[in-house]
Amino acid sequence: MAGLSRPAQRLACVLALLCLLTVAGAAPAADSPPEKPWYENLAPEWGGHLRMQGFTSRPDSQSYFQPVGTEPYYDGILDFRLKNKIYLGDWGYFVTHYEAVGQAGDTQRKTNALRQIHPELFGAGLLSAAPISDDRRLFDLTRVVSSDDSYVLYHRLDRLFLAWQPAWGNVRLGRQALTWGNGMLFNPMDLCNPFSPLDFTRDYKVGDDMLYAQVSAGGKDWQFIYVPRRDPATRDIEWEKSSLAGKVHLTRGTTEFDLMAAKHYRDYVSGLGGTGYLGDAAWRVNATWTFLQEGYRDKEGYLSLMANMDYSWVWGGKNCYGWIEFYFNGLGKDDYTQALASPDIAERLDRGEIFTLGRSYLDAQLKIELHPLFNAYLTVIANLRDPSGAWQPRGEWNLTQNSQILFGANLYFGGTDTEYGGVRIPGSDLRNTPAPTAYLWYTYFF
Repeated sequence: MAGLSRPAQRLACVLALLCLLTVAGAAPAADSPPEKPWYENLAPEWGGHLRMQGFTSRPDSQSYFQPVGTEPYYDGILDFRLKNKIYLGDWGYFVTHYEAVGQAGDTQRKTNALRQIHPELFGAGLLSAAPISDDRRLFDLTRVVSSDDSYVLYHRLDRLFLAWQPAWGNVRLGRQALTWGNGMLFNPMDLCNPFSPLDFTRDYKVGDDMLYAQVSAGGKDWQFIYVPRRDPATRDIEWEKSSLAGKVHLTRGTTEFDLMAAKHYRDYVSGLGGTGYLGDAAWRVNATWTFLQEGYRDKEGYLSLMANMDYSWVWGGKNCYGWIEFYFNGLGKDDYTQALASPDIAERLDRGEIFTLGRSYLDAQLKIELHPLFNAYLTVIANLRDPSGAWQPRGEWNLTQNSQILFGANLYFGGTDTEYGGVRIPGSDLRNTPAPTAYLWYTYFF
């Protein structure tokens, strides 16, 4: 674990010691044959991937990159993930995911140059030149190995948890990932590290240090989480930076319901969700109400709502799948420059908790299986007020049993002063304008 902080090394040692003591502590009965050494009963599984990513983008001439040049940018990322799962008998298992990432190119270089000219653009959810940070997490399991103006190489532990599986449920302690809610692109009930709606791959969610418990009783499924977090400035664990939440899942006929209550940072959040069927289509609705605490400037609370429906069919002899989704963000504003200046919105953008400035959105996706080994996708996200939005065409080709090629583009539409067409940044003549991007990925799985 070279390069990890001393608290991180201690966490890994404590979890490993718990595994050893639990497995070694079960003594055989007097008449039983001698048991094998504990280490021969372990059943480790290994896996992972090596992913090479190439990007080219062209920032708008009026975007915040204008001071450092808006010629085409070329970038590359090399991502290695090694996964290990050790089964510890019937009672539990231990999971570790190690990740090493190197990224280099024009975007890294231009972003670092922009930081010297306009440092105010950083730290408000607009820009970040740094890798994934553990500043808020309980343990710092991320280390930068090497970096300069045009590249960064870092490694981290993205999963490190011990799971106990009693008859009544499941308990996990350590760095792990958890998703609540049923959104396709937008997910109001997902409080911990939600995916951005523009993320076109969602195979691994960033892990958090948490205690998770799941209990099945009385035909209901109860889940509880506690996520302690630190103040990035002081590194102290603070209640107002942490999350404590519970959710119950129940079924009535063919309809399923979720009820959620949470204390998330300084706010209290209540949530309600439902899933059911309309003919051959499935529908989902999730809604949350966030009670904003004292100190917020605009309102006492706000509603977030997601509703979607998906359907599978055969068209021209090809398997097809599609969905459509509506999203409402009660914290958003109609004036996007004012939204960027809002401390409430800026705080959540910086935490990676919300990703939009407006209020009402519609998104949809169509997937066509052109060949058993090749799928074509088209995803559309639209701000209903502007209108403005994003097109995301892409193709996935399963080259071999263990390798895949992914290619596509993120394209944007909308006029001046629309959310995806370009929003003026408060106090400047620059605009927050997403750059059209094309990409090619190759992934080898092992």
